[in-house]
Amino acid sequence: MNLSRPARLAAGIVGLIAAPIALGLLVLLFAVAWAYPSLPPIDALTDYRPKIPLRVYSAEGALLGEFGEERRNVVSFDAVPVVLRQAILAAEDDRFYQHGGVDTIGVLRAALTNLTSSGRQQGASTITMQVARNFFISSEKTYTRKFYEALLAFKIEATLAKDKIFEIYINQIFLGQRAYGFAAAAQIYFGRALKDITAAEAAMLAGLPKAPSAFNPVVNPKRARTRQLYILERMKSLGYLTADQHAAAVRESLVVKRDVNDFPVKADFVAEMVRQLVFDRYAEDTYTRGFRVITTIRKVDQEAAHAALRRGVLDYDRRHGYRGPEAFVELKTGSEEELEDALSDTNDSESLLAAVVREASPTQVKAYRRSGETVVISGDGLKFAANALNDRAQPNRRIRRGAIIRVMQDEKGAWSILQLPQVEAAFVAADPSDGSVRALVGGFDFGINKFNHVTQAWRQPGSSFKPFIYSASLEKGLTPSTVVNDAPIFIDPALTGGQLWEPKNYDGKYEGPMRMRAALTKSKNLVSIRILQQITPQYAQDFVTRFGFDADKHPPYLTMALGAGSVTAWQMVGAYAVFANGGYRVNPHLITRITDDSGRVLSESRPVRAGDEAMRVLDARNAFIMESMLGDVTKFGTAARAGTTLKRADLAGKTGTTNDHVDAWFAGYQSSIVGVAWIGFDQPKKLGGQETGGVAALPMWINYMQRVLRNVPESKRQAPEGVVNAGGEWYYREYAPGEASVQSIGLSDGTAEGEKRVEEVKNQLF
Repeated sequence: MNLSRPARLAAGIVGLIAAPIALGLLVLLFAVAWAYPSLPPIDALTDYRPKIPLRVYSAEGALLGEFGEERRNVVSFDAVPVVLRQAILAAEDDRFYQHGGVDTIGVLRAALTNLTSSGRQQGASTITMQVARNFFISSEKTYTRKFYEALLAFKIEATLAKDKIFEIYINQIFLGQRAYGFAAAAQIYFGRALKDITAAEAAMLAGLPKAPSAFNPVVNPKRARTRQLYILERMKSLGYLTADQHAAAVRESLVVKRDVNDFPVKADFVAEMVRQLVFDRYAEDTYTRGFRVITTIRKVDQEAAHAALRRGVLDYDRRHGYRGPEAFVELKTGSEEELEDALSDTNDSESLLAAVVREASPTQVKAYRRSGETVVISGDGLKFAANALNDRAQPNRRIRRGAIIRVMQDEKGAWSILQLPQVEAAFVAADPSDGSVRALVGGFDFGINKFNHVTQAWRQPGSSFKPFIYSASLEKGLTPSTVVNDAPIFIDPALTGGQLWEPKNYDGKYEGPMRMRAALTKSKNLVSIRILQQITPQYAQDFVTRFGFDADKHPPYLTMALGAGSVTAWQMVGAYAVFANGGYRVNPHLITRITDDSGRVLSESRPVRAGDEAMRVLDARNAFIMESMLGDVTKFGTAARAGTTLKRADLAGKTGTTNDHVDAWFAGYQSSIVGVAWIGFDQPKKLGGQETGGVAALPMWINYMQRVLRNVPESKRQAPEGVVNAGGEWYYREYAPGEASVQSIGLSDGTAEGEKRVEEVKNQLF
């Protein structure tokens, strides 16, 4: 057929256009045929095993901490709320369920926009292409990378269902703040479970994949808000939100968490101990395999211990005065940017918030907090730091413009000036029936000082060690009625391991002959020394190992009677548990079980329980009599405040104050729980002349017990077989009233006159 000239011309033009297109298609087909077989296998997707961090939980399942490079909570597709799916589709790939991995319409639309617009270039990556990129391809922006990304997207779509691809994307994508996946991001940014997020929160989260740093609501709240509003508008235009729902979401005020390590229960020291224990066993797998560690910690106990320790330390700090601002900065303009910069190197310590002073006078201080709020402190809130507001205050202690201070708000909303304490503390509590640790706080603030004062601090126990000397003496035939002379004594250097020793009682007073029971109640040093002389330091050194103490930490000298050896709070809680459970050695432990991410148990603890006679280390009679004496300490003695405050008769324990008031302790128990409190400085120095165990440590123990014993009925231990009561005192049957029951130590000089004096004393006491 003869074509007209115009027709031939048109055909030629079509041919000129079609030829390169056809050639391009042939080249593309050849490239696909050549590249497709060389694509990596997608086993990582078909057998998806994301890196999941180690998570540490309380006995009830409250999250205590997590460790891993990637913070991730894996969820199934069905567990993802519809509103979040819609927000992600609106933000990233609204044609996800229509295309086959590469959205050709989206590509053409982006190309047209890029050709006609001088603004930011648009991409056309689908959700499937992003999955391909995250697992198999680098993020460099080249045509070759894009080509492979598209081919992998086709391969993924040919292998996996759409919902499965979407599920992998939702769990794998990086969303800033170490959050991988939307479930982790919901918790980190909003403190919510994924199922509970709102449309406004979903839109904010859906804006993160595009640029996790630029649209991070913690770092860039304004840009994050702009992105959120764009996505909400897209959701409305796509029919995901009605006009009313859209308006409500736009109006919703979001509360974004600034502290990404904010767990429901403050247990940083516990979590770190668990991390170390798990790492010792599983090495680097610890941080990727999704191990779940269930601890013995109880939520209520841990919260009570944490609050008690913080309160005890702050109370001590208040008693010793204000030291001055932490630092000073020069404020030129007082702009918000300058104020924020001034606080950039200072972290908050829970309720102790860092602030920079804008204005200061003796009657009012205005200080800027990191939240952007300027707080006003006046009246009682200035009392603690009043001396630092005086014009005569030393320059380095004076509160003035540019000073970095600490402020705290009380329950009524009033602000006060405090300071970060320099003193440290420890508290640990355990179930004496099996050693399960119920609460552990290793210091005032883990973020400031990670040294665990429960397990790592070896300190002198002072008088809190005396019960173990008394317990040893019961095995040597002494009784609570044994009369011991509370009088000055001079100890030869050969018996102390040092120099001539002239020990004194805490109050510098001596009461002469007194019963052992009264001596322990009043914590008489001279009586303890004479008891140790009687039973010998060598015997006592061997005896205390029954309680879990190290013999080499307690040299066999008379100074052992005053607790001059070294212990940890961890050892002390196990040792006092022996008295509390009737004589059995139980091992303090933290971990109940370890599971993998699917819940399969990998290991489980099987603790020894009190009642297993193979673990008996102390005669039941000894434990009973010691408890009766330690009970008097909490009723009439150095810890009488415990009995009067808690209004219970089933408490027992002992205060401890070391030489020069360097360490203060209280260790005590009720039959269901044993607790140990310590306070002191990391670099040992005097706490202060009045800071005894009863003043500085006992209040922490009381505040803890006040909460955990609230609904626990009083208990009364029955006297074991072989114990008798005579004249209101308890004895081993073989030492019941007779000569042994009124033996004496340190009263007679061996002369007839000395023996006569002994008889007179016994007649007075009995």
